[in-house]
Amino acid sequence: MPCADRSEELNYMIRTFERSFMIYCTVILVLFFIPAICGAEMMTGGDIVYHVVKGDTLEIIGAKLGVNWKDLIKENSIDSGKHLRIGQSIRANTRKIVPKFVDDGIIINIPDRMLYFFRAGKLLNAFPVGLGMPSWREITQWRTPEGKFTVTGKRRNPTWHVPESIQWKTEMEGKPVKTVVPPGPDNPLGRYAVDLTIPRVVIHETIWPASVYQFRSHGCIRVLPENMDKFFPEIVTGITGEIIYEPVKISMTGDKVYLEAHRDIYGKFGDLIAASKRLIEDKGFSDKVDWQKVDRVIKEKKGVAEDVGL
Repeated sequence: MPCADRSEELNYMIRTFERSFMIYCTVILVLFFIPAICGAEMMTGGDIVYHVVKGDTLEIIGAKLGVNWKDLIKENSIDSGKHLRIGQSIRANTRKIVPKFVDDGIIINIPDRMLYFFRAGKLLNAFPVGLGMPSWREITQWRTPEGKFTVTGKRRNPTWHVPESIQWKTEMEGKPVKTVVPPGPDNPLGRYAVDLTIPRVVIHETIWPASVYQFRSHGCIRVLPENMDKFFPEIVTGITGEIIYEPVKISMTGDKVYLEAHRDIYGKFGDLIAASKRLIEDKGFSDKVDWQKVDRVIKEKKGVAEDVGL
């Protein structure tokens, strides 16, 4: 019996050690992965100082930074009647909340007018884009559509085959109608085009930089030349993406709660204030925000993330 008791005690100790070891391993794995989760980049941009370069206008600076150029005038006390000076300093908040994460692929948020490009679980790049006009003479067919897509190809120095709807619109505007535009400086697709499975929607360089961070296209996604230079080489056929519609975004970073509000440009949300409050409640941030700040951010709709914490 003593030997049997000793053996049973030994087995118990072994089982206890095995359980403790498994718990230890689990804790180590959790601790290993938590930094990757908590350290995930929920925001891009920040408070910056931009220096004017040759060719800049307020609209183009807004397109480069992804901010409303009219807000730049107010926040920098700029006299809009005077020309910008080369080297002139302009302060701007370019902070954006990343609306959705994917391991590899592209996320485009319509109200945000931003493209987020992910690779290997990290945000590789984020930049402003131009998107489809809400309406033209009460016609809404040129809005950029929501939905998932796959990149089907890349074209360098593309030829533009003008869609019939744009030919008709051009004729209605009393302008010369073209059916095909060859590569060159007058081609609206610029030097680079990325084709998608969504019909009639292309991510492309634009020859009209002031139209970026605006809603002026016929549904396509316009990109500044300097951003397309970086984006085009990284894109491969078969990569997936999604165009989403989120006019309000919220994120908690450290002990700060940031809220970002955009115009409901396509009129899909109705009461944006109510939608924003539901989002804050769903995230569990109701007791962490200053509701007066929340109301101000939603009312102003500056399109940049602002601290609304207590």
